[in-house]
Amino acid sequence: MNDTVVTEREKKEKIAVHPRLQEFLFSTRRFLKNPLTIIGLVIIILFALIAVFAPLIAPPQGSDPYRIPHTGWKMAPSPPSDLHPLGTLEQQYDIFYGVVWGTRLAFRIGVVVVFANLLIGIILGALAGYYGGITDEIIMRITDMFYAIPFLVAAMALVVAIGRGLKAVIIVLIILGWPTYTRVIRGEILVLREKDYILAARAGGASSLRIIFKHILPNSIYSVLIIASMNIGTVVLTAAALSFLGLGSETGYADWGQMVAMSRNWIVGPADNRLAYWYVVIIPGFVIAMFVLGWNLLGDAARDVFDPKMRRR
Repeated sequence: MNDTVVTEREKKEKIAVHPRLQEFLFSTRRFLKNPLTIIGLVIIILFALIAVFAPLIAPPQGSDPYRIPHTGWKMAPSPPSDLHPLGTLEQQYDIFYGVVWGTRLAFRIGVVVVFANLLIGIILGALAGYYGGITDEIIMRITDMFYAIPFLVAAMALVVAIGRGLKAVIIVLIILGWPTYTRVIRGEILVLREKDYILAARAGGASSLRIIFKHILPNSIYSVLIIASMNIGTVVLTAAALSFLGLGSETGYADWGQMVAMSRNWIVGPADNRLAYWYVVIIPGFVIAMFVLGWNLLGDAARDVFDPKMRRR
């Protein structure tokens, strides 16, 4: 009998000493309460499924799956049909194929660029915030130099200098995108490094790397994770803008920005039907807008879940 009582008591104590589980359940309930975050999550999951199953949804018709197949050289777009469910662009490039494979390309650009920016920003921000002094001055003055130049102008100049193409666009966005993460991490660390538990760790003989990675970053990284989740959509939008300006992928590539660029001559139809070619602009533009909206809504959800200042409100 006593053994049974002790066992039940131990089970209750084990459940009681799991604050991480309690926080996870609390965050999950908070996440599910907001219908806008659910909408954002559904949008991103839908895009992710399209990207994963792109070879099944739109089977490649050549060695390069990102090159949109076309069925002729007719300049005027064709309306939706059984062969082309979303219609075609000029030169009969299939819009449906471009949207599907453009989704995979969008994830590839957004995730690679944001992950690289996040990594660079965390490293430089941690060095500047924790060590201070000349290290902080050098890093922050370089950061200020990047902020002094308009982002899109700098991106255009660097893409032209490196060489046009999607690889050049990705490299340029990585080069220009890290300062925001660096500043945010630095600001968080400047506050945390004087906390009592950090001073106690120093007094206990903990190394600087141990303090940074074990005590400081886990408590300061939430803000940049929120920014990163929102910036995936922004990065894709910027890459689309560069492609629209002719600095990204070449003509006929499954790039949403390139598809919009190919549609600009058909925004207005002939005099007897001004909306004759509505699909060539509306469909690629709508896809870009929904992708960015999904990440923005998901970023708001991440702020509610991860930000310690917001989670208990």
